[in-house]
Amino acid sequence: MIRLLKKEFSLCLHPAALIMLGLSALVLVPNYPPSISFFYLTLGIFFICTSGRENHDIAFTMTLPVSRRQAVLGRILFACCLEMAQVALAGAFVAVKANLIGVTENLAGLDANLALVGEGFLLFGLFNRLFFPLWYRDVRKVGKPFLIASAAVFLYVVLAVVSTYAVPFVRDRLDTADPAFLGEKAAFLGGSALVYLALTAWAARVSVRRFSALDLQL
Repeated sequence: MIRLLKKEFSLCLHPAALIMLGLSALVLVPNYPPSISFFYLTLGIFFICTSGRENHDIAFTMTLPVSRRQAVLGRILFACCLEMAQVALAGAFVAVKANLIGVTENLAGLDANLALVGEGFLLFGLFNRLFFPLWYRDVRKVGKPFLIASAAVFLYVVLAVVSTYAVPFVRDRLDTADPAFLGEKAAFLGGSALVYLALTAWAARVSVRRFSALDLQL
């Protein structure tokens, strides 16, 4: 798996994904929906899969001494590494805003705080669960799985923004500047991370099953 990851980073990492990681800095922009900064990385993952299709990456991977299961897990683990980097960068920019700039009320979602990082976990978990199983049903078709996953992600973003006004717990406790209600935010972050792991593991299991049954004509 380490060698597969090395192959993914060396041959499959699209420059757009690195640019999207840098967009974590949008957390610093006043009244910008911070969840959108996480969505941009899913676009980077889409570019990785699209360029891989055009460059016959899966055909190449199948010539290596790896199973289909390992090929799927390698790609999903690669995506998870990028997602964890995005979450870490978002956390760093949250800290920068809190300690150097000062947190102001965000009218388009959560304020820059610990709960925002948890929101990123939930978004990535939802994306992984939808995109990868749909893509591994037919690896020649990347657009439709991404459109379906993106529609769900944007619905999640809308609900996340609305919840900061309509859900009392989110409005009064999660949507506040740190260190207020830090225990609740930490619990939300931990729960979100567990949901991310569960959804991604589910996505991996379904993706392995579908790719193993796929008649490859690459």
